[in-house]
Order: sequence, then structure tokens, then C-alpha cells
Amino acid sequence: MPKTTPFHARLEPLNQTGIWKNWSGYLAAPRYQYSIANEYYAIRNSVSLLDTSPLFKYKIIGGDAKQLLRHAMARNINRCKLGSAQYTVWCDESGFVVQDGVIMHVAENEYWLTAAEPALRYFRNIARKMDLADVQITDVATQYGILALQGPLAFDVVKQLTGDADGLKFFGLTQTDVKGKPVVLSRTGFTGDLGYELWVRFEDAAVVWDALMGAGENYNITPIGTTALKMARVEAGLLLMDVDFHSSRYAWVDAERETPAELGWDWMFRRLEKDKRDFVGRTPIEAELQNQTNRWTTVGLEVDWHDYDRVFRDAGILPPKHELYRESTMSIYRRNDKEWDYAGYASTFVYSSLLKTPIAIAKIPLDLAMPGTEVNLEVPVIRRPTNVLARVASMPFFDPPRKTAMMNGDVR
Repeated sequence: MPKTTPFHARLEPLNQTGIWKNWSGYLAAPRYQYSIANEYYAIRNSVSLLDTSPLFKYKIIGGDAKQLLRHAMARNINRCKLGSAQYTVWCDESGFVVQDGVIMHVAENEYWLTAAEPALRYFRNIARKMDLADVQITDVATQYGILALQGPLAFDVVKQLTGDADGLKFFGLTQTDVKGKPVVLSRTGFTGDLGYELWVRFEDAAVVWDALMGAGENYNITPIGTTALKMARVEAGLLLMDVDFHSSRYAWVDAERETPAELGWDWMFRRLEKDKRDFVGRTPIEAELQNQTNRWTTVGLEVDWHDYDRVFRDAGILPPKHELYRESTMSIYRRNDKEWDYAGYASTFVYSSLLKTPIAIAKIPLDLAMPGTEVNLEVPVIRRPTNVLARVASMPFFDPPRKTAMMNGDVR
């Protein structure tokens, strides 16, 4: 029987479609309105509110907490100072990605972590192998819900409820309260826009939800489902587990596994030569980075919209654009004399109504990875594979200055 999040009682009456899907055992709505576009533009033009409670949630506490994370995490936890969060990744001994997640340094010797898949056994096994006595790793999934407040007016909403949002830096966090209820507020999100996330105790969920909806009433605050979120995250160049990559734990062969460099996360290791940690997977990761031996890399693709329109109109139909989002493999070919010279694939494809062009997240070999390189992307036209022109692009596709800008203002 699916579980419900602590905000479900508030969300159920808002679900006009009546459609729910399974997200890690919880009921989650792909959309609440019949138009995904309304929810998407709430992210980009006003403010949206998303229930992300189905994420797995852990607390890692104790004097040995940092020592555990220094070894378990591929990214250097020393740079995650008190009062800040960090997007990070953990790998297996061969340097393949197990998972990604966001870790928050909430208090001295206390870290909170979100992940898309269960990770409790992973961290407990490492703590046991390291023989760490002073660390507790606790699953707090049934103790907290999480709300994501995202969009250009997110600060205007949250500042009405707490003055602690003032001056909160990108990936910063603070312990505060909303209507007398304790919350952890972080400047994070999965939309590539200005946004905040709030960890809320289960018993306080209704109070905090009502407060946010009340504060956002004059800002067109809109509850959104997972589809609008996914469309926004592609524009932000953010990878989704089980879509753009898979955990090495569930792979049969190395062709199904990927390294951080192959996922475009080599930026996490820019100062690795000065980082003396013995973290899981370090030796193969370091060798791959030094020798540039990654099999492929993850890039953005911008589809030539003239060519995209042409192939559909030549077939006598209109090119699909409205609310188009696909999580499926689409082959990529080199542009040469051989029209079907396979080179890689796209894992996610969306028509960006904001950018007015189709875009994709793709895996291609290093010799094609230079921005501007032309490739062919296979799209289905009346069930027939057809190639369209696409160009390699740097991600993110959309990166508004407000995402990282310092936000200040008086509490109203």
C-alpha cells in the first residue's frame, strides 16, 4: 500500500487530474493541473511549491561524522562548512558512481543528507569497516517532510515568514522557525532557479504548508508536480538518477556504470592534488582525471529548430512541442558520409518553451564534446527514425543570475 507524505492532506484536494504515481513508495502527483505549462511557468515566472518528501533522508551525527564522510564521499566534505550544503557524490571502489545527493552541515558534528535511493547500509558498512565508534547514521524519512519553494519570487514569499532568509547565500542553510515551528531552511533546489527548501517535522507539516500558501497568495504561488520539475531540471543541466545515469550497485556490466568524469562532474575534483583524503574510489578516479581516459562525457544538445520543424512538416504533421518531455534513449550519430554512424545517445529530451528550442542531455565521446560540434539526433517521425541536426552545448542551458544573487529585504 503506498504511503502518503505529511503534506498529502493539503495536496489531495488540489489534484485536478486525480493521477498519482509511486515515488519511493509514496504517492506523488506528476501534475496537479491539466496544463503542465502552468506549473512550469510558476517555476520560471512566479513561485512554485513542490513536495519532495519521498526523498530518502538521513542524519549523520557524532564526533566521527566528518571522518566517515571524508572517506565515503568523493567530494571533499571539508569544504562543506557549518551552515552550508553541498551537492556531492559517492562511488564504489572502482570509481563508478553509486549515488548523488545533497548533504547539509546543520550543526557541529551533525550532517543531514538527501538521496534518491536507500543509502543507510552503504554508510553504515563503511563506518563499520573504519571501526568508527562515535557516529550514528539514522533514517529520518518518517520524521521530516521537505518542501521546495522555487522561482523568482521565492524570496518574496519566504521573507514574510522568517527574517533568517535575509542574506542566505546559495547553498547556505539556517535553522529557523515558521509560525513557531522549527524548520531547516536551505538555499537549494532542483530547478536551476532562485529557490529554497524547508525540512519540516511531520507533525508541523500542515502549519508550515498553510503559512507558505498564505504568504504566496499575492505572488501566484502554485503547487507543482514532478513533471514540471523535471522539465526545469533539464534546462538547469541537472542529472536525474535512473534516467541520465544509474547506480553502479544495480549494474551487471561496466558499460552500465559511469564515473563522475563521464557524468560531467569532474569539477568536483578541481583541487584533488591538494586533497590528501583516502576516499572510496580515489585511485581510479584520480587516474582517469589525469589521463583523460573516460569513455564518454555528458553534455547538452541544442537541436536546430529549423531542421526539427522540417522533418515533421515533410511528413505532413506538426512538430511536437507543447509540454514535450521524454525520458528515453535517442541515438546520436556523427555527421559524415555515413548517416547512421553511431556515436552516443541522449537520455532526456524536452522542448523548452522558455528557450524556444528542443534540448537534450546526452552522452558522447570526447572528440565530439566541444561546444558547437554538430551531430545527428535520431527522433521518431510517425514511428520512423529520422535524423535532425543538433549542436553540442554547455550546460546549464538556463542559468539566471537570481539563482545565486544575494537576496535581502525586510520581513513584512
